[in-house]
Amino acid sequence: MKRKLVSVAAVAMLGLAAFQPLQASAAPDQTAKQNEVRVLVKQKDGVFTTQATDKVKQEHGVRNSFGNQGFTTEVSEKELKELKADKALEVTEVSVYTKQEVTKKRDVSAQAVSDRTPWGIQAIYNNPSITRTSGGNNINIAVLDTGTSVNHPDLAANVEQCIDFTQYYSGQVNGSCVDRDGHGTHVSGSALANGGNGSGVYGVAPEADLWAYKVLGDDGRGYSDDIANAIQKAADEGANRGERVIISMSLGGGQDSLIASAVRYANSRGALVVAATGNSGPYEGSINYPGGLPEAVGVANLENRQQNGTYRVADSSSRGYSRTDGDYRIQQGDVEVSAPGSAILSTFPGNTYASLTGTSMATPHISGLAAKIWSKNTSLSSSQVRQTLQARAQSNDILGGYGAARGDDYASGFGFPLVQ
Repeated sequence: MKRKLVSVAAVAMLGLAAFQPLQASAAPDQTAKQNEVRVLVKQKDGVFTTQATDKVKQEHGVRNSFGNQGFTTEVSEKELKELKADKALEVTEVSVYTKQEVTKKRDVSAQAVSDRTPWGIQAIYNNPSITRTSGGNNINIAVLDTGTSVNHPDLAANVEQCIDFTQYYSGQVNGSCVDRDGHGTHVSGSALANGGNGSGVYGVAPEADLWAYKVLGDDGRGYSDDIANAIQKAADEGANRGERVIISMSLGGGQDSLIASAVRYANSRGALVVAATGNSGPYEGSINYPGGLPEAVGVANLENRQQNGTYRVADSSSRGYSRTDGDYRIQQGDVEVSAPGSAILSTFPGNTYASLTGTSMATPHISGLAAKIWSKNTSLSSSQVRQTLQARAQSNDILGGYGAARGDDYASGFGFPLVQ
């Protein structure tokens, strides 16, 4: 594990030294706009002058800039109609993404946990008697979520970066990633919680480094441009440092060009992208994105229940397409692997613990496993780590749950990859 940078000043220095922000200059008015629409603005094909886009930038400012894909800003409903009427501009509303949690009532406890290795950890380690975990040294897990309680005793030693991408027009605020929802803290713990002061929980890879990127607001919702910005940030940080990065996203929504391009970019920079498939099951073709992108490892949710001799895919877990069963190829809208995601105990704000459910909870188990695999052999490429996950999944087929069958299926994917 690398030296931790937990102070605001240290994190800020790290961000300034390693990355040139994607966003352009801010609007003159720095106060948050109310009841406005976030839009992506670009020139229409065949328009060779920047006069129209320059005017929008001057009047409304630029939140995030994505080169030829355009830039984002916020406008009123009236201004949106005016922009759409401009024949030189292509203006679309920015997609909203949400956390992938189905828990109706969160079971939160401030007490020291009695089981430091919750059932999901025991399952992925294939060891019901395990009392602590290990691994992930020198691997960075960028958790893009609602933020993280970086002072939680089970996480504090792992925190290397803490950045807020949701602040109005600032784009990135180093040293700030407060989690008022709890989802991001929970996800981070499943990936790399280190047991804390002797009474906490363990995640899959407790020696990995945490990059806590807040891309979802306090209501668990966020914009695709902020998420895409954070994906690119994580990929560039890893590539510029020559370090391995796993981008873990327990969030989802519809297909979005900004996020799809950012995920492809992250792949080209050597990062591994892991994402939740969503909680719209058991219906066929219900995968959310970015989990449904071929360039991302899409993760399904397993329950702590046995059926046909294996763990069972939760009914709520999104399904792919049965027509691709058995092909062992990852296509658009496919489930790739499965992991524990139901009634998962993990870290929570206020130095507490909570039990949550969803593909959100399954995703960090795979991110942590990828960190352990990569840490043991840093010469592997991200695609080779992914192939290792797939191979281990094939060796541990899932036969329980609606649509689960022998081999590659549209409910559980290749199966459930294990530590050993």
